[in-house]
Parts: sequence; C-alpha cells; structure tokens
Amino acid sequence: MSGVVIRPLRFTDDVDAMRRFLEGLGLRSRIESERGGWVDMLAGRGMVALHDAASSSTGGQAGQTSLSFEAEKIDELVERLEHAGFGDATVFDEAYGRVLSVTGPDGVVIWVDERAEDMYGYKVHDADPDERVEVTPYLSGADEPAWRRFLSAIGVDETVRFGPGAEFAVRLDLSTTEDDLQNRVQGTRTEHGLELTDPDGQLIVVHG
Repeated sequence: MSGVVIRPLRFTDDVDAMRRFLEGLGLRSRIESERGGWVDMLAGRGMVALHDAASSSTGGQAGQTSLSFEAEKIDELVERLEHAGFGDATVFDEAYGRVLSVTGPDGVVIWVDERAEDMYGYKVHDADPDERVEVTPYLSGADEPAWRRFLSAIGVDETVRFGPGAEFAVRLDLSTTEDDLQNRVQGTRTEHGLELTDPDGQLIVVHG
C-alpha cells in the first residue's frame, strides 16, 4: 500500500459489531487500538476507519461518516493542494502521528493521517482483504466539480460516487466484483446495488 488512500471514518456505538459487519463484506482489520475504540480496515482498494463515538474529541455522532485519507508522506501534499486552490493545508503533530488538515469543497474539513511507523499502543494484524472489494464512498449534496478537483490534487483515483442531497453528507458505500454476495448477506437488490443496513442503522450500498 502506497501513496494516498481514501479512508472514510465511521463513528459508531459498537466498533466490534461494525467490524464484524465489514468483515462479512470482505474487509479485514489492519490496526486497532489496544485500549479499544479504534480499528482501521483494509479492502482490496481503500480503507475504512471505525471510531468509538463516545470517545470522539470532535463530536462525532454514532452513524456519522466523514471523509478522511491516509498517506505515505503528507508534506508533499501541501503544495499540490495549494496549487489546486486549497490554501489552508496545515501539517501538525498528534499523539498518534502527523496529520494534515485542509478545508475542502463545501467547507468540509478533511484530515489526512501520515502512515504511522511507531505502533506503540496498537495491535497490528496481517490483513488479507478480499481483493474484489473497493471502498467507494457516496457524497450527497456535494459540489462535484470542486470535489473532483480536490481528489485529483490529493492523488486519489478510487471511485467516489455523487448524488443529490440538501446538505453535504458521506455514505459508506462499497463496490465488488463478487457474484454471490447477495447469497451470503441479507440485503435488498435495487437498481443502485445491494442495499444493506449496518449495525449503526445506516444504509450501505454495495455496487457491482
């Protein structure tokens, strides 16, 4: 895994239940906090991070999904973002590592975590995700041209889907080339894909 990876962040009341749900769809845990409350999971392409809502320092609510990223090195992103018109990109240190913060389209604050080398306080798993699965978040109420410019500047080529909405929101969608997913998980097939309800009571659509 190299470069910049898209990594939707889900705040949840039950990290373990969400992890089991996503494992059933082919994702696998890569890193988790030894104290609990945080897990990041790999797909064939892209990642999903799970954060205990009760311990969120940013006011994340259970069922809320935000858009975030992970990068090999974040310093080089600053110039690329500034060149694309996102001029407030700032790098700073957190207890868990270095972070880039930038205001993206629609006034949304985006966080990019630098890939950590010091794993003290974390369990590292030998993740072997289903390579057929891709994380493809769905952005509603978004300024699509501005977001495509932002995603291009940040260097992400994963598929991001766009749709209508009264205000900006992120839905945790996936895509897969697996043929028999509907036989393994309970969901409803619609014109949009396989619609599932996750443990937080949120809609997830698996496309493909």
